[in-house]
Amino acid sequence: MSDKPVPKAPMAERILVVEDEESIRTIVEYALDEAGFDVVTADRGDTALEVLERESIDLVVLDLMLPGIDGLEVCRRIRADRSVPIIILSAKGEELDKVLGLELGADDYVTKPFSPRELASRVKANLRRAKLDTDRGAPIRAADIEIDPVARVVKRDGESVHLTYSEFEILLKLAQSQRRVFTREELMNHLWKGSFYGDLRSVDVHVRHLRQKIELDASDPRLIRTVRGVGYAFGGEESEG
Repeated sequence: MSDKPVPKAPMAERILVVEDEESIRTIVEYALDEAGFDVVTADRGDTALEVLERESIDLVVLDLMLPGIDGLEVCRRIRADRSVPIIILSAKGEELDKVLGLELGADDYVTKPFSPRELASRVKANLRRAKLDTDRGAPIRAADIEIDPVARVVKRDGESVHLTYSEFEILLKLAQSQRRVFTREELMNHLWKGSFYGDLRSVDVHVRHLRQKIELDASDPRLIRTVRGVGYAFGGEESEG
């Protein structure tokens, strides 16, 4: 098998790599360039936000420990008005950092040290998910919620609700099979199209975030209910929290 770099397509996806350590940044840039991506780099959080304002970016690989503005704050600001996939890259492996990143809207989390090939695979997987635009049927309506599977738009009482890619996928999966109970494993495998990555508890984080956005009272959910010891379902029985 040839070790030559993969030729870039005429409109190669553009990846923003935000990493302050030059050695790590170089490794990531090289791995993604070899995989056929157009790579843009930044070594500070504020610089990354400036790049996003002036350039079209398809995915962000984001370190947490950054000068200027830290990675979690950069993630929060990106999610305030963009749905671009975000992969957090950090040496900090504590569960708190993973959960904070997911709650702020990150789509994936890779801990240093990492395999450059695995990182490239994660980038490809997240881009495939972000571009998925198959015909999934007519809009789904429940209570004051409307979900448009094709346009990937969710409205509550007529007002648009911003969801991350993962939040939208979980909501749509549940809503398309109302009252069916899905396990966390099923929802995680749906997100990754059968290639299991991440912690199952990240599903709980996404569901909690979803409830805050679409439920009238997130502490007493009526749309997304918990089935203890099993998983989650859309509508039906009384919620168990």
